Amino acid sequence: MALALTVITACNQKNTQVAGNSADYKRIASHIDTLLGNNRAEGLHLLDSLMDHSSNLTIEDKFDIYRYRYFYYQQNVHDSKKALQYADTLLAIADESVNSKQYTSLYVDANFAVGDACFSLQRYTEAYQHLFQGYLIGKNNLNRVVLSGYMYRMGMITYKMGNYKLAKDYFTKSHNYHTVLPHDFLTFYRNQELLDNIALSYQHNNQTDSSLIYFDRCLNFINQNGLQFKDRLKMVDMARGVVYGNKAEVFTAKGDYKQAIELLKQSIRINLQEGYDNNDAALSEIKLAQLYYDHKQDSDLFKLLNVIGKQPFSLKNPDVAANWNRLMSNYYVRKKDLSKGLKYLRIYHTVKDSNIQKLNLLKQSNISKQLDNYDKQQQIEQLSDNNKIQRILLFVIIILAIMALIIILLVYRNWRRSRRDVLTVNLLNQQINSQNAELGKALNDIKLNSQEKDRILRTVAHDLRNPIGGIASLISVMANEDCTDEQKEMINLVKETSYNSLELINEILEATNVNAIELHPEPAEINSLVNKSVELLRFKASEKGQEILYEPLSNPIELLISREKIWRVISNLISNAIKFSPTGAPIFVKVAKEDDQIVVSVLDNGIGIPDKLKDHVFNMFTTAQRPGTAGEKSFGLGLSICKQIIEKSHGKIWFESSGSGTIFFISLPMPGKNSKSAKSSQQRGIPQAR
Repeated sequence: MALALTVITACNQKNTQVAGNSADYKRIASHIDTLLGNNRAEGLHLLDSLMDHSSNLTIEDKFDIYRYRYFYYQQNVHDSKKALQYADTLLAIADESVNSKQYTSLYVDANFAVGDACFSLQRYTEAYQHLFQGYLIGKNNLNRVVLSGYMYRMGMITYKMGNYKLAKDYFTKSHNYHTVLPHDFLTFYRNQELLDNIALSYQHNNQTDSSLIYFDRCLNFINQNGLQFKDRLKMVDMARGVVYGNKAEVFTAKGDYKQAIELLKQSIRINLQEGYDNNDAALSEIKLAQLYYDHKQDSDLFKLLNVIGKQPFSLKNPDVAANWNRLMSNYYVRKKDLSKGLKYLRIYHTVKDSNIQKLNLLKQSNISKQLDNYDKQQQIEQLSDNNKIQRILLFVIIILAIMALIIILLVYRNWRRSRRDVLTVNLLNQQINSQNAELGKALNDIKLNSQEKDRILRTVAHDLRNPIGGIASLISVMANEDCTDEQKEMINLVKETSYNSLELINEILEATNVNAIELHPEPAEINSLVNKSVELLRFKASEKGQEILYEPLSNPIELLISREKIWRVISNLISNAIKFSPTGAPIFVKVAKEDDQIVVSVLDNGIGIPDKLKDHVFNMFTTAQRPGTAGEKSFGLGLSICKQIIEKSHGKIWFESSGSGTIFFISLPMPGKNSKSAKSSQQRGIPQAR
């Protein structure tokens, strides 16, 4: 058994509570951790160097440095007097805290350290007082780390008092509060220690099955998690050796001596090494010697007792010393050497009496009574504080009562006013509802008027198309007859006017019908569709000495579109480029794939679109229409029709323009893709209406 009060939980608190270490401290913190590893002298040297050469140490830095020193003297050197000096320094540093959160964390940690040191020095009253004080602060702040540390310490105390059932309860509560942090050695080490202590408590209560379960849980935990700590494998092995030695006692109680001996040998083989837990190894050697004595293996017993007696560390442990002298006495009595047996028996009783005296002193301290006294003292202080608080509360209540009365009066006055306001609001609501009804009726009338306007416009356009078409046909015939130059000029003027009127009528009809008709999408190969428009318009472009340059997709792609309508849009854009480009200027048509969109662009080098007209380009009957570079007529309907067709096809149309030309874009979604804006539309800016 290797139970000892430690400050591993206190050291671990820096990871969960205390924040604000300086850069100098953080830089060497992992190296200072060697105090818990193999080279403790190097760790102390680093602490001295940090204190001597760093000028920006924070309160947390100083606290951690003295906490490491405390841990070194309390746990490694076992010099509790020296450790208590550093624990008192921790309390003084905690008093320098700059805020309540920092003070609480450091104050709890320091009290636990003082309590551990006082307990080791058998100053039990002081130990309980500091432990309980730390517990009260931690409990009030619901700190699981503090609660786990307190339960652990109370478990150790009750275990030493022989109250194993209560110790098991404390250790179990500590384990439940304890949190194992990934890659953190201190929380790993504490967790295996708690599992081992729970198993020991069950063992001493003769609950061997439960004890074995927890010993196995402890070993599994060590084996599964210990290998990650490459620089702590020595301590991991030490912990494993301790569990082997403790587990052997269970097999001894069950009568499985072969298994018990094997576990003890494994424990001794690990912890008898230099720098390992030699004290635990000595305890395991005594257990093994007892088994040799019980089974009359006197030769093995005598050899082992001689080895134990020559080990410098063995007889410094009072338990080891007492049992070694007892076994030596029993051995010589069995060998009929009564004088030597009596010699060792006297030494045994002397050491045993000293141990019993210490244990009685611990039991006489009556921990439960001590804790009750501290609890009552705390309650008295709280009652005193409560009286002060109650007087303050009474004064506050009187003020609140006066304020409540004022509030009631104000509420009553506001209630009377609100009644009038409610009547006014109801009247206003009635007026608003009436106005909404009138607005709804007006909107409905506007909708009907718009529909009626479209119907009249279509009727007028349709009725005008036949006579104007007839006029255009007659004029064409007359143009071929012999006439004077003056007559031909007048006939051509009438002919041109007739054809322009027909084109205007057709565009009006298409513009008024495009919203009403449904598109019928069908698979269409986009390269071919655009190429058809280009080829049909090459002749028109050649009349102005222009050339259309076409760049198709490298791989043909079919889109689900209305072939006729999309062809109409592309043809309209190319016609506009021809119309507004000067003679001899090239026109560029390109089809490209951008993400899940197909983008068709038409670029001209024409007159461009002025900024003041850009917002009106896509409006029906827009005022932005201008004649072409050769005087071509523009009615301002073509781009409006294009926009309606593209939007019905779930696409987008936009343009970019400068004084030296314009480029129009249309984007259409690819089959099976969500209809999204082409990436280029986001890069080139928000599309403008033309």
